[in-house]
Order: sequence, then structure tokens, then C-alpha cells
Amino acid sequence: MSKPLAEELRPKSLDDYLGQQHLIGKGAILRNAIESGNIPSMILWGPPGVGKTTLANIIAERMDMSFFALSAVNSGVKDVRDVINRAKMLPNQAILFIDEIHRFSKSQQDSLLGAVEQGIVRLIGATTENPSFEVISPLLSRCQVYILKGLEEADLKKLLKSAVIAMSERFGRKVEVKEQEAIFRISGGDARKLLNAVELVVTTLSTRVKGKIVLTNDKVLGIIQQNLAMYDKGGELHYDIISAFIKSIRGSDPNGAVYWLARMIEGGEDPKFIARRLLILASEDIGNANPNALLLANTCFDSVAKIGWPESRIVLSQTTIYLATSPKSNASYMAIKAAQKQVQEDGNLPVPLHLRNAPTKLMKKIGYGKDYQYAHGYEGNFVNLEFLPEKILGVKFYEPGNNTKENQLRDWLKSRWKDKYDY
Repeated sequence: MSKPLAEELRPKSLDDYLGQQHLIGKGAILRNAIESGNIPSMILWGPPGVGKTTLANIIAERMDMSFFALSAVNSGVKDVRDVINRAKMLPNQAILFIDEIHRFSKSQQDSLLGAVEQGIVRLIGATTENPSFEVISPLLSRCQVYILKGLEEADLKKLLKSAVIAMSERFGRKVEVKEQEAIFRISGGDARKLLNAVELVVTTLSTRVKGKIVLTNDKVLGIIQQNLAMYDKGGELHYDIISAFIKSIRGSDPNGAVYWLARMIEGGEDPKFIARRLLILASEDIGNANPNALLLANTCFDSVAKIGWPESRIVLSQTTIYLATSPKSNASYMAIKAAQKQVQEDGNLPVPLHLRNAPTKLMKKIGYGKDYQYAHGYEGNFVNLEFLPEKILGVKFYEPGNNTKENQLRDWLKSRWKDKYDY
């Protein structure tokens, strides 16, 4: 029986590994650590199917260290202690890989602390959730967090080419990809999703046609739609459902939003996972069009953390409907995105002298803080002062949305800054 395609094509070395060049490309931070033979304990944070488990295996092989793997889904404190006791008997350090470490309870994570601190094991934890929320602070402080990104189109094309060659060899028939858009759309940057889709489609078509197997968008979508599994909080559809949920709220459809919420509830999803997404959405998609949205979403998260299932479904439903029926604005999200892009392009521009802190006489003497005007000392608590580095004077990052609240903010900004920022 053939191995699953995703397992068959799993990379064995850093040079074969696709994506994450910011971490493992030539001269990148994680590659340097691996090549120096001195890796830190780490948390690999990123979406599913980007190679977290694969990277852990490659590191263990490259470092020539014993490798232990646990899944937080079906492992407990006893399993952790058993691995630590076995690692103590080894002449060298061992790597302990824990998949979905965000699912470990506080006591389970506590059981790792001593072994990590004493260097008995180098911990590699993999998570799809923000470790700041899901990993306890003492453990997080002992680990380096590396952020993995979804695969780029160029990476997916290489992966698809390898998949086609492997499936052609498996069936002894030529496999041709005539159209690839549907496969890429289904994968969403997830290598495992792409390989599973190719394997499913080719296997299905092999029983329907003779000779060459040709993949088109229609064939791919038809076969994948027929085989979509019911909601599985640990599986691939998990991310499609939460995507549909968020997009329904963003699209101001409370009916669609509540339906997808019900799908997650019936699937036994972690209520904090849903509440966290609502908290992000309240700022990203509603923002200052309705500032109360963020307050309610934060209250929702606190409430859900206290009461759990089944009662928290009511709080989630209320918050979902409130957010779906709120006016929408992504202006705050776009503002910080634009500002970050400016910083990336221009680097660290000097802080204007009048905005610098001047705690010493010398700093005051050389001009720090000179000409700064204290806004509260002026009418309306406002003074027309420059607050950007000289190179980017007048650049506007915040563009208020077209809604009642932000139109008022636009008028307020216009009354103060006149034509400077073109509000």
C-alpha cells in the first residue's frame, strides 16, 4: 500500500524544504543556528501545512540528536515525563517535538519547564495559534518564537510538479495539469492540502478514465466538493469554516455568520478560538466605525473563558450578530499596514529634535525637545506641529472610512490640520 502523498514527498533536508526563506534561507537566523549546532528551544507558529513538523524532523536529523514526538491532542503529563526520563539516560541532548502545543493545559506545559531549563531536551513546539495567548509565560520566555508563512505561488508550483511526477509513477500513467487555479485556491498556501487534493483527484479520475489523467478546474472542484468531510476541529475544514464565519460577519450577514458559528459549536470547537477571532475582527473590520465593537468582543472573550460550553454559545451568538450588524471600517488596519510599509522602505528615520525626550541638561543644550509645543497649552488642546520625520512630512496613513463615526473624525481632523493631510 502506498504512503500518503504528503508523507512520500516530505522534504528530508533544508535544501529540499519549500518556503520559509526568511528563516532557513542562506544566512537566515534559524539556518545559522542549525548550522552552528546550537539551536534554542523554539515555538514554530504558522498556519497548517507550511512545514512545521517537517522542519522539526529536518533539524533533528541535521543536529544528529535523538528525536521524540508527542501530539498535544492525545498526550498528557505522564507522556511528557516518560520522554524526559528517557532523555535523561541519553549521552547527548534530545529534541522533544510537541505538535499543537497550544492544546496542552497549563499543568502539561508546566511539566516541560524543568527539562527545558536544565537543557535535558530542546523543545520544538508547533502551533497554529498565537503563542502569546496559548503558551504559558515561563515556557514562552525560554523559547524563541519563529513565525512560518503560507507558501507562495512559486513554492506551490514546485510542489505540484513533484506531486504530478509521483502520481504518474504510482499509477504508471501520465498525469497532466491542464488548469491549476482550483488546486491552488483549495490549498490556500497549505502544502498538505494541495498534496491531499492532488492525490484524491488523481486517484478518483484513475477509476473513471483510461490513459492520460488530465486535471482541470472543473474536475478538481467537482471531486473535492463531493468529498468534503463534515466539520473537524482538528482537520483542514476547520480553517475553511472559520474563514466563512469571519467573511460572513465582514459582509454584514448575521444569518450566514450564525450558521457557520453553529457549525463550529456542533463540531466541538474551542470557544476561545472563536472569541479570539471575533476580537481581531472587531478591530480589523469595524474599528472606529463603532468603537464599542471592540469592547463587546473583549467582554465576549472574557465571558467565554469563564463559562465554556454550552452556555458560551449564547454570548458568542450575541457578539457575532452585533458585529455582523455594525458599520464596517478597515481604516485602522490599513493605516498600520501603510505605516509599516513606510518603515520597511525608509528604515529608521531620525526622530525630529523637537519630539525627542530631554532628561539631561546636555540633551537640552544640543536641542533635544527645543521648539516642542505642549498641545494642552493652546486653544482646543491643539497646536500645528510636525510629528513625522522630515523625509515623510505630510504623508497620510489614516484615511477615515465612509461611515457616520469616521466622517465625524474626518471633519475633526480637517478642522485642525486644514489642507496638510488632505482630509
